[in-house]
Amino acid sequence: MGTPDDHAKAMSGSSAPAVSHGVGPWEGPWPQDPRLDPELLREGDRRNVEDRYRYWSHEAITADLATRRHAFHVAIENWEHDFNIGSVVRTANAMGAAAFHIVGRRRWNRRGAMVTDRYQVEHHHPDVAALQEWTATAGEGGTPLPLVGIDNIPGSVALETHDLPRECVLVLGQEGPGISPEMLAACEIVLEISQFGSTRSMNAGAAAAIAMHAWVRRHHFGQAVTGGA
Repeated sequence: MGTPDDHAKAMSGSSAPAVSHGVGPWEGPWPQDPRLDPELLREGDRRNVEDRYRYWSHEAITADLATRRHAFHVAIENWEHDFNIGSVVRTANAMGAAAFHIVGRRRWNRRGAMVTDRYQVEHHHPDVAALQEWTATAGEGGTPLPLVGIDNIPGSVALETHDLPRECVLVLGQEGPGISPEMLAACEIVLEISQFGSTRSMNAGAAAAIAMHAWVRRHHFGQAVTGGA
């Protein structure tokens, strides 16, 4: 049976001719790997996936991701069909979030996610109370998951010096108004990203990426913060 690395190498070698995006049809002996999708082997794989997942079926990729997702979740408020949600979800996929949560309207603009949402665990909560109900027992052993807001409001704590909990839900608000008052009241703490320019705030998608990467640095790479709150 071929390994994921074998297929990644084949993608750039003679077994799979290069195409403008992704890889073309498989060439050479037919691989006997149950993770591989026969249709993708025949037609080529031009999906937005890492090279090691080339030709893998959707089910095989999601099953593999499920074995190594991180312990943080991401929740995004969706009261006005925010176009940043797709960007947040795409980053949540890249950072290995346990799941993403849409709070408010169920429908959201998936275009910015670049199909990455299909490989993620998605939850919908009609309001803040429903999210709180879910987090009450969602932690390890049925313990609560703390809601950690990301917003630059009076009283917020610097993200750079706060020791993020391993199990948590990072909460993002709407572009413009930020986190709603109801969600702020539900958050255990609100963290802000230090800024040094003239703008009052940054794009919600960018803020989400910074917050998720801060979690990854702390809990995946073990980079402890100093001067923590």
